[in-house]
Formats: sequence, C-alpha cells, structure tokens
Amino acid sequence: MLAESSPPPEARPSPQPTPVPAVSGKKRKRGAQPPPASSPAPSDPGTPEVLTSRSDISSRPQLKVSRGPVFIPIAEASPYCKTELIGVNRVGFRYIPAGIKPPGAVIQFRTIESHPCSYRVSWEDRSPFIHVTKDGLGLLGTKGHRSARGNAPVREGKWYMEVKILRGGGESSNEGMREGCHVRLGWGRREAPLNGPVGLDGYSYGYRDKTGEKVNLSRPRPYGRPFRSGDVIGMYISLPPKRVAKPKDPSDPGNLNRERIAIDFKGQEMFEMQEYPQSKEMTALVDYSGKSSNSISLPSSTSKKGNGNKLPERSGAPTSTTQNKDEDLRPLPLLEGSRIAFFVNGACQGVAFQDIYDFLQLRQSERKAKEKKRYREGMKESHKDNPFDDGTLGYYPFVSLFNDASVQINPGPDFLFPPPPDIDAVLDESSTMDVERHTGTWRPICERYPEFMAEQWEFDEREEQEAQANMAEISTQEKVAAQKKAQREKKKREAEARKRAKVQPEKSPSVGPGTGYHTLVQPQPSPLRHASATTYENLPPEAMSSPAPLNNADTPGPNEGYSDNGEEEVGDTFVHSNKPDGSTTWIQPTTDDSH
Repeated sequence: MLAESSPPPEARPSPQPTPVPAVSGKKRKRGAQPPPASSPAPSDPGTPEVLTSRSDISSRPQLKVSRGPVFIPIAEASPYCKTELIGVNRVGFRYIPAGIKPPGAVIQFRTIESHPCSYRVSWEDRSPFIHVTKDGLGLLGTKGHRSARGNAPVREGKWYMEVKILRGGGESSNEGMREGCHVRLGWGRREAPLNGPVGLDGYSYGYRDKTGEKVNLSRPRPYGRPFRSGDVIGMYISLPPKRVAKPKDPSDPGNLNRERIAIDFKGQEMFEMQEYPQSKEMTALVDYSGKSSNSISLPSSTSKKGNGNKLPERSGAPTSTTQNKDEDLRPLPLLEGSRIAFFVNGACQGVAFQDIYDFLQLRQSERKAKEKKRYREGMKESHKDNPFDDGTLGYYPFVSLFNDASVQINPGPDFLFPPPPDIDAVLDESSTMDVERHTGTWRPICERYPEFMAEQWEFDEREEQEAQANMAEISTQEKVAAQKKAQREKKKREAEARKRAKVQPEKSPSVGPGTGYHTLVQPQPSPLRHASATTYENLPPEAMSSPAPLNNADTPGPNEGYSDNGEEEVGDTFVHSNKPDGSTTWIQPTTDDSH
C-alpha cells in the first residue's frame, strides 16, 4: 500500500496558477489556488488525468515512465527551469520514481524511468538550487556551492564523459558580483552532501577551476592547469571488478538489500529510501587537522584534534598497535587499482586520485548488529537502517556550481576532444601502446544508463520471486498448522466422548413408547412385560363383577392380587379399573415373545 504523503491532485498541472473567483460577501483567501497536479506520462496514452484514491491501487494507471517532472522556466525564454512534482532528495531521504505492477504480483510496485530515458543529471538527486534544461544536460547555479549527481552510478569498469564550462573560472555574470562564478567537477558517492562542493569530505573527489587543484577531505593539493569558461573537461574513472558478496556471510556489506517504501507524492508514486549516513570513521578524517606529505592518501596514525582517539587506517596501509585499541573506529576499505583523472581540452592532467575509498558500507560490528534497531529523530518507524548494498551504491558524476556558474554535460558517445583508446596507458606514461589491442578499454558513460536500469529491473524480478517463494512457504506452514489443529480438535472430541461414556448411568430397557407402563427396574424382568394387551369393553355384567381366574392353579397367594403399579392382579391377568368411562382393560397373557 502507498504511504500517505499528500492528498491526490484534482486537476492537471499548469505552470500558471488558476485564479479562484471571489465569492460575494466573503473575502478570498490568499494562496487559495488549488495545487498543480501531475500530468500523465507522454508515453502512456489514455492515462487518466485525475488519480483516484490512494488506497485503491488497482484503479491507478500502470505507468512505464514517470509523470514528472513539470518544468517551469526561471525566466521568459530561458532554457533553464525549475522542476515541480518530484521528490527532490533532502537530508536523510532519497527518492526515485515508482510504478504499479499488474494485478497478481506479490510486490505491487516496481522501478520505472522518467523522461528523458538517457544519461543525464538526476531530477531527484540534486540541490533544488540547481536549475536544469529539459534534456537534463544543462545546469545553472544560483548562489553558494550547490551540487548535482548523475542518474546512474559507476560500480566497476572504465568510464569517460565531458563537461563544457559555459560560465566559470571566476567570470562574473553581472557587475555587482564580487566573487564570480566557479565550477568544481569530479566523482562522488551517495553520502556526499548536495549543499556543498565536490571534495568537501572523503565521499567525493574534485577538480577546481580557479587553481587547478584537486580536492578531497576539503584539502586542496596541486594537480593540473586551471580551467575557465569555454574549456572542455574530460572526466575519467576506473574501478576494479565489483567484489562478489560471500553467500555464507550474512553481515557482508556486499549483500543486496533494499529498504524502500512506496509513497504517494502529490498524486504520483515514488519510492522513499533512507539515505546512507556518513560514518564516524570518515568524519574523523575530515576533522583531522594535520598535514600530510602524501597527496593521495592520508595517514591514519596521527591523533585526532581535540582528543586522543586514533584515526582509522586505510585498508592496505600498516596498522599501528595503538589504533587497534579503539574498536569503535573500523578500517576504511579501498578499491585497489582504482583511479580518477581529468583532461582539459583533450590534454591529460595525469592521475588525480588512486586507490579511492570503497563505495560499500562499512561492516557492522557484532555488538551493533545485535542491538535493537533504533530510529533516528524524525524518521518514520517503517524505515530501517540498511548496512548493505541497495543496488544504487557507486560513484556518480558530481558537478558543483558556485553562484551563477553554468555547464553543459556531454555523456557521449561523440566527444569534442576524444580521449586516447587506452587512457590507463597514457596515465602510466607507457612508451609502447598497441592501439588495436587497447581499443575500447574505456566506455562513454551514456552506455551506463541502460545497464543500470536493467540491473534495477533484475533486482525487482528477484524480489518478486523471493516474495512468491515466501508466500508459498507461509501458505504451506499455514496448511500444516491447520491440519495439526484439526487433528488436535478431533482427538479432543474423541476424549470427551469417552469421558461421557464412562460417567453415563446404566438404565434398564423400557417396555417401549406408547404402552403406558412405567419402567420396571428389576434384576429379572417379569415375563408379563412381553404380554400383549387386549381391551375388552362392554363385557357382560357377570364378567365385570366377578372375573374368574383363567387358571385356578394361578390363584394369588396372601401377598398377591396387586401389582407394583397399583393394578389389580388376578392370576396372570392385570385388570385396569381406573379408566374414566368405567370400562375395564384386560391384559391377557400370551406366549408370543416377539413383542
């Protein structure tokens, strides 16, 4: 089900607010215009313009492409726009478009695309102060350092792209601007903040236009030549093959696990995820105030400013015995053999960074894993910390703009300054290079987007299969439980029946219904119980007054003459004399035992 975020829209979106007519006798409230609603995706004809209730998912359209965003130009005839009706990432949370699956699926939502379906800047994963063109390749800053990431990460392999500087290098967009416009370019992880420049912390690696320095952990180091407006910057990254998670290690950070919730965002479906938090190990490196002679990696054996805690060791570096005493700071793993390099108008500036930090999360300690999960302040209870890979971890192209700086992204495959066939050979200053052998060692980043979406859909299918297997297992368990319950009830009923049979008193058989006799309980029932009753009515008076015994031998003795039930007994004959009409009922013995 969709989590409630905002009421569904009631009208189609429009850049211009719809005026509300004034009501006579009442003042019109300011800001009473209805909010704009999301429009149907252009690729889905027949999509209803008005969405129905949030709770009735089956009535919603099954989109393949998101309805958003809605572009609103920042000025008349300006190519740069604001984007509305999308979930722009904010502190602690991240959003991507979601779609509804056909009926019958266990998981009702899936990952979908948004227009244009190609490599570009992410509509959701950027600062709201970064304005964009409708193709997602043009970016314009406003004030301060604001950043944006691409819409697909690099997880392994060698990738290349270009960025043309339209305004930067200190150029001013107006006379009143004191500091001018600046650009920083580089690569960053998901944990890197969007309201700061690339290179601000250990989660991103940047290249400055003003000085040509490289920046990481907010520490500029000499690197290449400065660049300014009109220059074309090539960005290259090489990552080793992605490590395969160990199947027998449930705590391996490389295990795939998604923690996302489908929400209703202004009438359209979005996935809301908890953003990965920054680790205290990385924060400790940022707080380190000492200087290092190594421009690529920082030492971790120097004490942290303000206390005696030791900085975490980079994986592969020697570990000091004093640092191992601090069990709270975990080692920061590296991607051995990885490197980042930049080109300016086709000229290689050399290796900027190598053996960069791994983009996977740090392994949870056993104590942390056993602790009850606590939710951070302001977080929904349904959100959970995710120490594993959700399929979107990696390094993204990271563009930071200061003031009114602007750039144009070129993801390829055609570049203004194509790089050499083997960039690594150039970086290693190899004297011999077999062009045919090394052709195609890098790829344009435009090819990464379809791969990334295929990965997401594969993850969706895997989750659906796991959910179906889960449902089948639950159904089997419920069936077995129902059978056991039925057996227990049957045994209980049988036990109760046996118990009733034991406590039930013994009863003598009665003469039968309708005979009019009382039940005689005797050790040996009298044979008279088997007699057949014959009623003699209108007998002659002499028979009525002095009935003669049928057999003189059966004349009753002193204690005989009346039966136990008050009937007069004559020999073997019972005489009823209590009939209302005065008639007498005679019972004549019979030798027929069939009764």
